[in-house]
Amino acid sequence: MTQPRRKLPIGIQTFAKIREGDYYYVDKTPLAWRLAQTSGYYFLSRPRRFGKSLFLDTLKELFEGHEPLFRGLDIHPCWDWTVHHPVIAISFGGGVLQTRAELDEKIREILDDNQRRLGVVCEHPSLSGCFAELIRQAHARTGQPAVILIDEYDKPILDNITDSDAALAMREGLKNFYSVIKGEDAHLRFAFLTGVSKFSKVSLFSGLNNLEDLTLDADYSALCGYTEQDVDTVFAPELDGLDRDEIRRWYNGYNWLGEAVYNPFDLLLLFRNRRFQPWWFETGTPTFLIQLLTERETWLPKLGELETDADLLSTFDVDNIPTEALMFQAGYLTIAREEWLGGTYYYQLRFPNREVSQSLYSSLLRVWTPAPETAVRNRKQLYRLLQSNDLAGLKDLFHAFFASIPNDWYRKNPIASYEGYYASVFYSYFAAVGLDIVLEDATNRDRIDMTVRFNGHIYLFEFKVVELAPEGRALQQIKDRGYAEKYRAAGQPIHLIGVEFSREGRNLVGFEVETL
Repeated sequence: MTQPRRKLPIGIQTFAKIREGDYYYVDKTPLAWRLAQTSGYYFLSRPRRFGKSLFLDTLKELFEGHEPLFRGLDIHPCWDWTVHHPVIAISFGGGVLQTRAELDEKIREILDDNQRRLGVVCEHPSLSGCFAELIRQAHARTGQPAVILIDEYDKPILDNITDSDAALAMREGLKNFYSVIKGEDAHLRFAFLTGVSKFSKVSLFSGLNNLEDLTLDADYSALCGYTEQDVDTVFAPELDGLDRDEIRRWYNGYNWLGEAVYNPFDLLLLFRNRRFQPWWFETGTPTFLIQLLTERETWLPKLGELETDADLLSTFDVDNIPTEALMFQAGYLTIAREEWLGGTYYYQLRFPNREVSQSLYSSLLRVWTPAPETAVRNRKQLYRLLQSNDLAGLKDLFHAFFASIPNDWYRKNPIASYEGYYASVFYSYFAAVGLDIVLEDATNRDRIDMTVRFNGHIYLFEFKVVELAPEGRALQQIKDRGYAEKYRAAGQPIHLIGVEFSREGRNLVGFEVETL
């Protein structure tokens, strides 16, 4: 029997609206049931637009005992629908707060809204005192311990992350607010906090040391997001006419040590518009991230292969933001592999999918090149040159590009002084058009700087920085070390390309090609 098509829940974060409005729904209640078995305090970090708000709203309806909404779902026969807990719902998702006074005003509004909804009145004038009183009164009025659900707990800090003084003020205000939770343990049944970043317990949750972090718990890796099975079952009616492997390459791959998932926003927009585009990426990549990568002179060709340990991955604070932690928590990198060595967990990171890698390099090119419109035009031209295997045109394209950069721009741009700038930009163009690239591909003699497979051809690149004149060392190294031997069995044309950049001349001075 053919499954009927339903409405796509694009941007809907309200559980009741989805359940009552004939929308597709991926049942997350088995995980909600597992969490609700204990009276614990939980935290989950996930990138933006991953369904965190919807899951919290699901918990709200569950603890409030709205049984009709859960009919037909996994949790329905397991839950005691006669018990109704008062739920204190807190969200910092709406609007942008820029000062501590605005934050305090927002918290006061949230507390007032919860008082009206729960039918209680708090008399304590301080925010922390009112919050504690709200918890106690909610328990007393209903006879059931309260549930606290906090959505986007970190947004006031992240909205001000480029202004350290403002961000610190926000952090201290939130720390004062959240510290109330631990002291009201006797009146609480359950608490769940979500956000994008994972601020250290010392900086933000020093008073809440019993908070259990689910971010890297394999059992909850699919708490937010859609799995492969979800796509093939729940969304089966939407797959007709779409390349299933292409869906996987573009949007799957986010991993938190368990089952990999898709970003829901991506898939829903794909199903509606029937086009492969970077739907999630285009909704708001922070300029702060691009600025940070530039200021730190990040080596772009290795951006998708960073390594870290558990401590660094969870280190995030206003005055200490490691590149790896920022990119992982924001969703631009995910976990490829975990290793346990010498009492420490180490993580190999990678781009989750084509959408993220291709879009991130495109964004970086627009910043790292003096004329963003030139970067767009060059990407299009690069693809066409490779389609026709026009390697002479490829040389002219990059030579013209570097020649177009004014000397004044080199003085103002911190990354341009970095020796690897040339190779970084060269690599980024190939990554930005979504090509199959391998960096430092190992052979039995050495490592090839960059290998590209495209349109039935294999391109082996070696990069060198020289003084003023071409020296021919790059191509000679490819030949002397037999880099091509690894690929001969493929039976495809192999192009050896030695690229030499002049440090003084600030341009391509050598571009030698030999085809096997």
